[in-house]
Amino acid sequence: MNAPDRVYAPTSSRARVVLWTLTLVYVLNFLDRSLLGILAKPIQDTLHISDGQLGLIGGLYFALFYCFIAIPVGWLADKTNRVAVLSIACAIWSAATAFCGMAATYPQLVVGRMLVGFGEAGGVPPSYTIITDYFPPGRRGIAFGTYNLGPPIGAALGIAFGASIAAAFNWRVAFLAIGAIGIVAAVAIRVIVREPERGAFDESASKGVQSSFWDTMKTFFSSPTLLLISLGSGATQFITYGLGNFTSLFLMREKGMTLQQVAIWYALVVAVGMSAGMLVSGRAIDRFTRKSKSAYASIPALSLTIALPFYVGFVWAPGWQLALWLLTAVMALNYFYLSSAIALVQEEVRPDQRVMAGALLLLIMNFIGLGLGPTYVGEASDAFAAHGIAHSLQVALYTLTPFYVIAVCLFLWLARRLRAETAVNGGAA
Repeated sequence: MNAPDRVYAPTSSRARVVLWTLTLVYVLNFLDRSLLGILAKPIQDTLHISDGQLGLIGGLYFALFYCFIAIPVGWLADKTNRVAVLSIACAIWSAATAFCGMAATYPQLVVGRMLVGFGEAGGVPPSYTIITDYFPPGRRGIAFGTYNLGPPIGAALGIAFGASIAAAFNWRVAFLAIGAIGIVAAVAIRVIVREPERGAFDESASKGVQSSFWDTMKTFFSSPTLLLISLGSGATQFITYGLGNFTSLFLMREKGMTLQQVAIWYALVVAVGMSAGMLVSGRAIDRFTRKSKSAYASIPALSLTIALPFYVGFVWAPGWQLALWLLTAVMALNYFYLSSAIALVQEEVRPDQRVMAGALLLLIMNFIGLGLGPTYVGEASDAFAAHGIAHSLQVALYTLTPFYVIAVCLFLWLARRLRAETAVNGGAA
């Protein structure tokens, strides 16, 4: 069905309740994930770990479980009850977060973070496809834009409450408290969210079809469109996670902020900047993809191009006040890719492949971004410091700038391909 011929059905109140419930669960998901970076300074002081070790635990070690466990979990959710999988996953990552608060050594913290990654692998992919089956095409951009408020709200709450609790008590209490809240949320999921009909808004010919594990793998990895959106998103996440895992530490070490100031001002920057990016990008995708499918790629390409000078300015800024103003723009513009990537992948595959396809998207973009981004920044900072370079973390963050260019090129390549496909199919350019 060509974009101009789509019928945009109204959204039910049940769908909105489900969407906001899943969004709140995503808030907890990202809050748990971001606590390590937010509380990096007190954790370093207690456990005596380096920037490199911090990068590994927040990046590669976490991503090894988060990315690769998502594949069998995605396959399981495609064949069973997605709501049950999500509820169990929430309970696991929340319990693991509480365990991190009890870690007495670096290896124990590594184990805790790996278990958080194991649980969170079952959080996002089932939610993607539940939302897809509650919202029709033409409404999914804003639905995913709303769902993707989870990261900014989760990160902002993590900064505000995590840093405040750590300042008032210690960093361990923050992990324990937030882990306990997640256990309650796991129960609430089963009470509020109902399993929707698979492919409720899709062509009848695609309903009832069951793909095997390997059929879905073949479909995904044989599609240049799916691979390009995944690689472009991965290059973008290399920046966002590389920066995000060290922003709190950078602001305190290089810009002179205190933990209390981080809890207030950095939390506001994340809440305003990232939320604006998610909401605006979702509406832009719904509007412009009706005219041209290439907007799924051209919108993030444009936003990242504009973000680059703001990012350089943030890293350079002599004081934290100016740095935070520039970071607000960076936060907004860096996240235009996410709703676009999710919506495109969900529309490119059949209903019975959607959880698995979402998991494969997460595998590629998170292994590149979450796995390698923080690991690279931490190791680069240690290497620069070992060679006597002052402000080593600042220099390491400067070296992320080429990844903006790589990401923009990948999205432009995808936009060109989508325009060509649309022309061949006789749809809107």
